[in-house]
Amino acid sequence: MQVRIGHLSTFYHTAVLLMAGNDTGMRLGADIGWRLFGTGPAIIEAFEKSELDLAYIGLPPAIIGIARGVPVVCVAGGHIEGTVISGRAGFAGMPEAGDPAGVVAQFSGHVIGVPGRGSIHDVILTELLDRQGLTTAVEVVNFAWADQATEAAVKGTIDFAVGTPALAVALRRYAGFRTLCPPSLIWPENPSYGILASRAFLEKAPQAVLSFLSLHEDAAAFLRSDPREAAAVIARYVGFVDSDFVLETLRVSPKYCADLSAGYIRATMEFAGCLKRLGYISREVARDEIFDTSLIRTVHPEGDHYGAVPGRVS
Repeated sequence: MQVRIGHLSTFYHTAVLLMAGNDTGMRLGADIGWRLFGTGPAIIEAFEKSELDLAYIGLPPAIIGIARGVPVVCVAGGHIEGTVISGRAGFAGMPEAGDPAGVVAQFSGHVIGVPGRGSIHDVILTELLDRQGLTTAVEVVNFAWADQATEAAVKGTIDFAVGTPALAVALRRYAGFRTLCPPSLIWPENPSYGILASRAFLEKAPQAVLSFLSLHEDAAAFLRSDPREAAAVIARYVGFVDSDFVLETLRVSPKYCADLSAGYIRATMEFAGCLKRLGYISREVARDEIFDTSLIRTVHPEGDHYGAVPGRVS
């Protein structure tokens, strides 16, 4: 059996560690077909074409897909609070800006780079602009790949960026940007990414999904317990970044776990309401449409390791 798994290039997704492991397929008991995507919405399109069985994805694009009838469901978490606001030197960050609203107020009249429309970062930015009444006062540029945002920053065509910790580190290194607002203050416990399963595959091969979630949890535990060694493994596998870059990325937002915690689910449902209000989806999406917690409860029966407010949603 082959399991087709979609993934992004994000370093703190356990996909990179699992791809680096020589025994991952053997431990799963299946051949794995890994497929790289630039954004979450592209992953949803692949699910819609029945080209994937599992995937790493931010929850907003998953909800957008579910709302239009794509038969997928989130079966595990992975990381929370993975969106960072960066800007050129000279703009105020925290704490001098006072609060996240003070940071966002500086966007007026400027160009902001963000990953593709419907990505978690794009939704967070849209919500922040809406709260401040700045929707028509800024220019938002959506990039298909994060390195395009870094290139734009180097060329001086964007002034701010909203994206992953890796993008924030790249912008600091190569474009002289600085982090203006850490991820924990932008949207507490927001579901940076989770594991999405095709409902057909979940029904056909629940044991394969369960086995994959065990591997996913082991890799998440490795990220938490030994980030320096995890960074070295990731850097060796990726090949074009050094381990210090990866380690800095891991430390920008270090909340890794496979669990679907109370906070993770609560923040996801807040996103669902936000997506409806902002026009990304045309109908409300229920919790049971988004989540199937049955398998992760077997793999991860203890409380979550995100370091956020403890608690579980049954």
